[in-house]
Amino acid sequence: MKLIRGGIVVHSKEDFRADVAIDGGKIVRVEPTIAPGPGDEVIDAGGCLLFPGFIDPHTHLDMFNGVIVTADDFESGSRAAVAGGTTTFIDFATQDRGGTLSEALRAWHEKADGRSYADYGFHMAVTDWNDAVKAELPEVFRAGVTSFKVYMAYDALRLQDDQVFDMLREMKALGGVAWCHCENGQVINRLIAEARAAKRLGPAEHPRCRPDLLEAEAIARLAYLAELAGAPAGVVHLSSEAGLIETRKARARGVKLLVETCPQYLTLDEDRYLEPGFGGAKYVCSPPLRKGSDADALIEAVQAGDIDTIATDHCSYTLAQKALGAEDFSKIPNGLPSIEHRPALVYSRLVATGKISPGDMCRLMAETPARLYGLYPRKGVIRPGADADIVVWDRGAKWVLRASEQSMKSDYSPWEGFEITGRPREVLLGGETVAREGRAVGAPRGRYLKRESAML
Repeated sequence: MKLIRGGIVVHSKEDFRADVAIDGGKIVRVEPTIAPGPGDEVIDAGGCLLFPGFIDPHTHLDMFNGVIVTADDFESGSRAAVAGGTTTFIDFATQDRGGTLSEALRAWHEKADGRSYADYGFHMAVTDWNDAVKAELPEVFRAGVTSFKVYMAYDALRLQDDQVFDMLREMKALGGVAWCHCENGQVINRLIAEARAAKRLGPAEHPRCRPDLLEAEAIARLAYLAELAGAPAGVVHLSSEAGLIETRKARARGVKLLVETCPQYLTLDEDRYLEPGFGGAKYVCSPPLRKGSDADALIEAVQAGDIDTIATDHCSYTLAQKALGAEDFSKIPNGLPSIEHRPALVYSRLVATGKISPGDMCRLMAETPARLYGLYPRKGVIRPGADADIVVWDRGAKWVLRASEQSMKSDYSPWEGFEITGRPREVLLGGETVAREGRAVGAPRGRYLKRESAML
């Protein structure tokens, strides 16, 4: 048996001092005091918080964007994840236009199986909606994929509104949830064409061509489609106050609209695109970074409980890959490296500053993701019967975030030089230590997770 002693167990609604006993990969006891037995391995967690292993429900590993493949594959991305305290992630198996869902799922298993340091599951990104694809859905559900993604942007990925509506109705019938990248892709295409014609080609054009109103409009459109379908829907990577207003309007009408945001939208702003030379390319992601007032509004929404989860949208590239857009901002690969540092950023910027509690962090990054993605109570909570995925969190640790010290393969960090409070001392997956003092240890041992329907 393994015993974690002296820590403060964090749940969404309470924190309490307790020892945690682990056997057979599961939590078997959570009690004020548990005496170690002969041969027990004891982990001293005195003064530390004990979080359930964090869940990142939005990653893009080993992803081909039509030109290049992301810097992090499942081995390097998962190694970085556990180093930072994330023990489960859910990646997007993306259907090819003209291809089947089962082909996409098979391809992602080939990328991931046997290579991951963390447990993992898949969403299905649907890019081609037709009767044959619809007929595949029950088999995909039986394979443990119960959440789906649709795009309102990107020509190679975007569905039409009638297809989104039809898919929402199908999700209602099957008990799944469709999550949506909400931006008006057609208008964005027009703005990009106008910028290129005017020879405005630097990174600063990126946010100008993807304004907050186009996120808000797409969120409103999704919400009305979900209302008409009588189905829940989710908004991924909410970035703006304008979009937040639309989510609140929809919820006030009774629409079951789930909302995710990401650390970049809480901690960075659009001034980053003005860095000298080509420096702004490091921050090119979609939706783009917004104004400081948008970050403030999203933090307030986190405090108010209007944000369900904080994920990453991890999609990493190297500086050399970003340089593909050196002469044209529209060719800069979209995405940021963040799977490793999400827990530290959220703790340092929100918990350590008193904006939210450790319980709030647990809810946003462990318990609610487990509920929304069909993993609760196996994941997301420290209690008997749950998987022994536990983060021993040193809340007093002080360090400076440096790309040169990270496990991700990206050779830069959007948060370079940030002074951070708090970091994982030890990370357990299924009762086994997979990271210690910010570094993964051992070999990949993560398992594929067949998920149930969401607990809404």
